[in-house]
Amino acid sequence: MAAGWRGAFVRLIGQECGYTKRGSNELLVPSHDAVEKKIEKIGITPACLDVPLPCGIKTWDKLVEYFTYRADLLRNVVEPNLMDATQAKKEFTAVKKKLKPKCPLPMNKQKGKMRTPAYLTCLVNMLIEAAANGQACDYDPRALTTVMRDGVPLRTFARRMDGAFPSVLNPLAVWEIKEYYYTTTFGSRVADGVYETLLDGMEVDELAVSENVEVLHYLIIDARYTWWDCGKSYLCRIIDMLHMGYVDEVLVGREILTRLPILVNEWCKKMP
Repeated sequence: MAAGWRGAFVRLIGQECGYTKRGSNELLVPSHDAVEKKIEKIGITPACLDVPLPCGIKTWDKLVEYFTYRADLLRNVVEPNLMDATQAKKEFTAVKKKLKPKCPLPMNKQKGKMRTPAYLTCLVNMLIEAAANGQACDYDPRALTTVMRDGVPLRTFARRMDGAFPSVLNPLAVWEIKEYYYTTTFGSRVADGVYETLLDGMEVDELAVSENVEVLHYLIIDARYTWWDCGKSYLCRIIDMLHMGYVDEVLVGREILTRLPILVNEWCKKMP
């Protein structure tokens, strides 16, 4: 769904009807009657659902098409790619043995027995290093991303990214990593991470519109329990954000093993 009125409908219906079926945690595709009753209660004319779009399709039919697509995408693509800590450790160990990386392999921020390598971040770093063929990459930016033109700063983003290619100065690509293998509840920190990505995406989009400068923006997530068992509503929001154009691609769990090298090859081809 594009930004604007369609995004407004999608968010509003999510707020009023929810994202999952009550009592089952199954993904919800709301009915016309349910949506009509909910929006009428807050003063919105239900007839707006039947307004035809420029393509001739009714607004409601397009919304149902999107909600169905979103649910199918989450069930058939996102859920199978999500890993738990044991699975992530297995992939990390295999990739490390194969690639023998020299890039940073950071530890997570847990304590005691849960203090382990940050598996997803390490996998991202190793895969990028292997595919970049010696190109520079900032695996752990300690500065804000800045885009310049003729030596003059155009934009400095509000937040530090988790990685930038080739640098935080005039990057071709930036990414954020949300791995929560040892998180036992879906707390505000996880929810805030989704909204931080939205903020970053809005800044990237504004730069493209105002200055005609493209910075590719990726979100990389994993942890089956956090995202699938506890956070389906936020997975829905992430898909909405993707289709509103605020992130170029969302990579989920083991998907990075095949998709990330392809993306890095594309970045390298754009290097001067």
